[in-house]
Formats: sequence, structure tokens, C-alpha cells
Amino acid sequence: MAQTTPNHTQTVSGWAALDSGGKIVPYTFKRRENGVNDVTIKILYCGICHTDIHHAKDDWGITMYPVVPGHEITGVITKVGSDVKGFKEGDRVGVGCLAATCLECDLCKNDEENYCDKLALTYNGIFWDGSITYGGYSKMLVADHRYVVHIPDSLPLDATAPLLCAGITVFSPMKDHGLVTSPRKNVGIVGLGGLGHVAVKFAKAFGHHVTVISTSPSKESEAKDRLGADDFIVSTNPEQMQAATRTLDFILDTVSGVHSLAPLLELLKVKGTLFIVGAPEKPFELPSFPLIFGKRSVKGGIIGGIKETQEMLDFCGKHNILSDIEITTPDKINESLERLMKNDVRYRFVIDIAGNSEK
Repeated sequence: MAQTTPNHTQTVSGWAALDSGGKIVPYTFKRRENGVNDVTIKILYCGICHTDIHHAKDDWGITMYPVVPGHEITGVITKVGSDVKGFKEGDRVGVGCLAATCLECDLCKNDEENYCDKLALTYNGIFWDGSITYGGYSKMLVADHRYVVHIPDSLPLDATAPLLCAGITVFSPMKDHGLVTSPRKNVGIVGLGGLGHVAVKFAKAFGHHVTVISTSPSKESEAKDRLGADDFIVSTNPEQMQAATRTLDFILDTVSGVHSLAPLLELLKVKGTLFIVGAPEKPFELPSFPLIFGKRSVKGGIIGGIKETQEMLDFCGKHNILSDIEITTPDKINESLERLMKNDVRYRFVIDIAGNSEK
């Protein structure tokens, strides 16, 4: 493992955390030359994910400093390797959480490379050449084209950026459980934040009856009137929770804060599924009775494969699904991270890397 290799000759301006204090500062580093399978991307926008905070502060004990965060990247291709097919200079593209996988295991061959045990992430990962990966808080990226997706012309690059993490994170479990094409179901979305608000949009576009479950009564109007949810349950209200017992076919839990699963499980019909995509700091307590007396399942997952991510973006292009964003600038990254920790954003910050609001 090394920060760079002799092939890392391109000087790039970016922004990094240098220690567990987590403060993001200007940082100059090297990227590799564009290889035969690579594309070079001028980064225009990069979304801010809660994961960026965890890595910047080393909350999970795995950060390799300096760390350049960012895995919700959109931009334009400026260079294409000789073996690259399907991409050309000028293409509008995106890069999410994946930088490399083994390409050989059954998961990779079945378009589930996001679960490959040799997965290298877009930042704070170890690439094939042994170098540490640096993310989208930077002016330019060199990426293997097999982990790059096309952005439909109908989608603006700024509000599309968060779909490369938040969007695919909620789309994948819905597709995995047949909700993209199934007849109308009763779907619950726990949490109305960066992931939850996109999940509501997808579930409605798929034609389902959508119930938002939140601890915040103040979000009811937002959920129903602006995002189109059909029902709203305040999870701290015993009467509302009791009235909704056994009414939901599928629940997507997007909450990253510590919370109890037992009340959510009681909302599921017999054979219903609770799917977890949030990552609380403390382990869940999983009660047995709501499971065994309801034949219910609890599952979890991360993002999706590249093929599925492209499918998600194409669906968004046809149905005009975007993340609700607030644009920020590189000099205000730390302020934006502080606000994100306080949930003071609706619903996702996106950094205008290029500084000119190009679309």
C-alpha cells in the first residue's frame, strides 16, 4: 500500500482531511496517468454524503490520512483510454462508490460487484496498483471505465450527483424485492433525509402506496404535500403506530441514528420485509417474537452494481427523479459538514467543484 506509484504523475487540486479532527483543507496530490481502460473526468459536482463525515473524523477506525472524500461525482470526460468502449470525450458521466473489484468472482460476473470481497472504494480504498484512492472533493478524477455510468441528457449534473450513492442505495433493495414492476404494494419509508426523500420519489414512481415513518411531526406536510407520500406515521405516537399494525408489505429503513427495530417490525404484514440501509453506530437489538410470529425478514444492503446504477439513472431520466439539493462551494465544505451533522439541509449538499454551475 502506498499513497502513489511512479505512474501517479498528474498533479491535482482537491480538499482533504489530514487528521481525525476532520477539518477539510485544500490539498494537492497526484493521480495516475490515464490507462488503456481509464477515462479522465473533469469533476463539476460532488455530493456530500454522511459517510464523508465518518471518514474525515475516523469514526470507524479505518481512515488512511490524508483522505479526499467524495463518492457522488458528476462531470465530463476529457480523455479516453485505447481499450475503452462506450465512452467518448465530452460525455456527461458519473462515478459512485466503486473504484475497482476483482472482476472474476461470481458476484462480479453477476453484476453484484458491490459485494465483491476485493472491493476498492472511490476514496479511502486500495486500488489494483496498491495506491490509496482519492475521491471527488477534487478537480479531476481518473477512473476505470467499468465503474463509470452515463448521465442522461435530461438530468442536471448537480442534482444527479447524490443519486450515485443515496439514489442507488434505495433503488437497489426496491428492485431486489420486485417493487419496480410489482402491482401496488404498501411501502414504508423510515426517515425523511438524504436517502428517505429519494426513496419516497422512487416508491411513488413505481406506483405504490407510500407511508413515511418519522420521529418528526413537522415533516408530515413535506412528506405528503411536496414529495407525494400517501400517509405519515409519527413513530413516537403509540396510537398511530398501533393503528398501522400489520399494514405494510415492505419497509425501507434509512435512519443512521440509533433506534429500535421492534416497533417497525410490528408494522409489517405477515411475510413482510424490513430492509436496512442506514448504519447506526451501535448494533441493533433484534427481538425474536415479531419475527417468528409474523414470518418476517430483516435484511440489509449497500448501494448497487454498475449495471443497476445505470438502470436507476435511466429510470430517473424518464421520470425526472432528482435529489433535492443545496449547492455549496469548496470554501464552505466544513460549514456544510457541520450543518449536515445537525440535519440542517434539505436534503443533500452538492459541492460546485468547477465553480461556475455548469450543467
